[in-house]
Amino acid sequence: MLAGDWTRPALRAAVRHVFGTISPQRQTHIAKRLLAQFGQGYPPSPAEIVACLREIAAFDALAGLLRARNAPLPVVLASPQFVPVPRFAGLEIPAIATTGDLARWLGLPVEHLDWYADAMRQHGRTDDPDLLHYSYAFIPKRVGPPRLIEAPKPRMKTIQRRILHEILDKVPVHDAAHGFVVGRSCLTGAVGHTGQAMVVTVDLADFFTTTPLRRVHALFRCLGFPWAVARCLTGLCSTTTPSTVFERIPTPRRHTREAMRAYREPHLPQGAPTSPALANLVAFRMDVRLTGLAKAYDATYTRYADDLTFSGEDAFSRKADSLLEAVGTIVEDEGYSINPRKTRLMRASARQTVTGIVVNDHMNFARSEYDVLKATLHNCLKNGPTPENRDGRSDFRAHLDGRIGWAERLNPARGRRLRAAFNRIEWD
Repeated sequence: MLAGDWTRPALRAAVRHVFGTISPQRQTHIAKRLLAQFGQGYPPSPAEIVACLREIAAFDALAGLLRARNAPLPVVLASPQFVPVPRFAGLEIPAIATTGDLARWLGLPVEHLDWYADAMRQHGRTDDPDLLHYSYAFIPKRVGPPRLIEAPKPRMKTIQRRILHEILDKVPVHDAAHGFVVGRSCLTGAVGHTGQAMVVTVDLADFFTTTPLRRVHALFRCLGFPWAVARCLTGLCSTTTPSTVFERIPTPRRHTREAMRAYREPHLPQGAPTSPALANLVAFRMDVRLTGLAKAYDATYTRYADDLTFSGEDAFSRKADSLLEAVGTIVEDEGYSINPRKTRLMRASARQTVTGIVVNDHMNFARSEYDVLKATLHNCLKNGPTPENRDGRSDFRAHLDGRIGWAERLNPARGRRLRAAFNRIEWD
């Protein structure tokens, strides 16, 4: 049953293969019961199938009939097969059917695969650096506890990059997604919201840690990987965080119990190369629903990572509160939550920003940012660049060059003035 498609015809054929010639009614009953319990398109685990079959009266009656006939019950499983769902059938991704194939594809000994995939979920129960696949660092935020970056160590990063480039990068994301997508950026996400009467921005709380791993596993299954391979791929792209990591933070800046509980459960680590792509793909259904919702409100919808943006004309501005209520329902239904402190309703009479880009009449960057950068360049000309490098950046020149390049893309006229000042600076 797990080796083929998870559809009613395929399940009926599997039942007929295992039990021999049984009535079509019994075949259909067992197939319908399995699909009703687990849904169509995504097989459950072997243990869940066994538990479901034992509850089916038709299965018990059939097993009793076979015993009465003293007939053997065939229990040899067909070899797992790589079978993508129709939507993904044409993708150029490796056809990996077994965990042995996966280990060979990754260049790992088979006995090491479970350790890297943390099959026994032991990673979160150790504080021995030699046994951990990740390094940990905290980045301060203006409000709230610091952001935890879980950076994979070199071997794990190599594994994840191969999964990213040879599997995940081949899967199309929704048109509304602009973050971590080749050819798209915060600029492409913001341009559709320029010159609108109302811009609404919503922030998803803890986007990576709350991305449901069951749906990551479901994604790999839909791509065609059998259950065991999908389980290993999910494990290779997720982690559990040792509780000792949080002891490094001073008590007043500690995360909430709920947040630390989420980190102690398997989750997508912020810092892994696979996490942005997986979060985008898992959010596909949410993007579909929010795009449909936006159309119903005569609005435009885009998403840049965890930033959701809606915009529209005067008719939309009068219904923005109603839209926010519907957005909250959809987001919660998809397994995420909204950070209410970061929800913004911005009318054209005030400054409207999307991912830090001003979009009132055309794309621009905030005057306050321009003034700060202009003053920094002036002081560099007057006193030299070293005193202005207050954050101790290793390449302050490249840092300023990047900020000016960003200004040039958003406002060419202001960017030229900043570039002229930058070119007059005498660097050591």
